[in-house]
Order: sequence, then C-alpha cells, then structure tokens
Amino acid sequence: MKGVFITFEGNEGSGKSTQLFQLATELQLQGYRVRSLREPGGTPIGEEVRHTLKHSHANVAMTSETELLLMNACRAQLVREIIRPALAAGEIVLCDRFYDSTIAYQGYGRKLDLRFVKSVVDFAVGDTRPDMTLLMVVPYEKSQQRLAARQSTMPFVRDRIEDEDKDFFERVAQGYHDIAKAEPNRIREIDATGSLQQIEGAVWRAVSPILPPQPSGTERLAARAERAAQ
Repeated sequence: MKGVFITFEGNEGSGKSTQLFQLATELQLQGYRVRSLREPGGTPIGEEVRHTLKHSHANVAMTSETELLLMNACRAQLVREIIRPALAAGEIVLCDRFYDSTIAYQGYGRKLDLRFVKSVVDFAVGDTRPDMTLLMVVPYEKSQQRLAARQSTMPFVRDRIEDEDKDFFERVAQGYHDIAKAEPNRIREIDATGSLQQIEGAVWRAVSPILPPQPSGTERLAARAERAAQ
C-alpha cells in the first residue's frame, strides 16, 4: 500500500507545527504509521544545514541564491533518504514545510526569478509531490503576536528568516495566495485564527477523505507497541 504525503505550509507564527503534531498524534492513536518531518532539516545532513540557514551567527552575508540552493540541498536529501522510503512502506508522511515554502519565501519573498526557483525545486524533488497541502492562513499582525510570545520563552534562539520585515512577509503571504489559487485541488486553506480545537477540526475534515482505510485491531496494537518502544 502506498503511503500518503501531507505537507503543512504558512507564514511564521501560523501554528502549522502545532497542528502537525496534533494530527500526527491522532493518526497514531488510530493505528496509522506516521512519519513527522520538518524543513529545512529532517535528516542529519539537513539539520546541520538548517542551523546554517536559520540560527548561525556566521550566516549574515548569505545571499538569496545561496539560501535557495541550501534549502533545496536539504530537500533533495530528505526526499531520497526519508520521504520516498516511508511512502513506499505505506506510512503517512507529515512534513512541516516543503517546496511551496521555497516558492513563497525565496521566489516571492526574496524576489528571485520564479522560473529558476521552480526549476531548482523540480530537480530537488523529482516526482515526489504532496497528496495534500494544508495552508495555515493568519494575518501578519496575529503572526507577529505569536512570534513575540514564542520568542519570549526562547529569547536566545536567533532565527534569521523570522527577523525579516513586514514587506517581506507580505510578499510571502501573496506567494502562498497565488500558489493556492493555482492548485485548488491539492491545497486546502485553513483559517488559523480560531482556537486550537477549531483549527484541529478543520485540519481533520480536510485530511480524513484522503486517508487509507483505518488499520485493523492487530495493526493498531502493533503501532502502539512501536510507539511505546520509541
């Protein structure tokens, strides 16, 4: 049985990471085998590059072109090392960001040539494409409030991309809007301004139609034993 590949997208502070965790937990409780990943990162190589991209104090001179190529180097490794084998094994793969982030952030946000950006993405992922993408939509002001709250609990964790200005994030939001408009069959926009429970319900309603049949009792027990052993 082929697996299902679901990605979560959105601007900073949209709550996508929280909702990915909630969905993964619910799917595991139902007996599905779930692989939760993040971009950039998800592999030992990718996590090292993630630090360079986002948190290193030596990355201040990074150009937009370098950022684009590093992001997709991580992605190429993640696709081949983790995502494709997991899907072939019938797992549900949930990924916090994927190539739509590159179109929105490096294409629209950094103003790189979209045709070139898409050609780099195509080289990195090949035919590995999400079955569904959940786009968490939140206004800029709300996202900034959430970022400020998060940064107050982790004041020493620098994030180079989160430090960008309002104009940058408005371009990113426009990028996501254009992507969603171009691919309505794949992308589901989720209003991320409500309560956690409301958002979780919207995510589940979007995802449930594409899930494979619920695992049998034996499979659920095996999945629970596997989680307990982790």
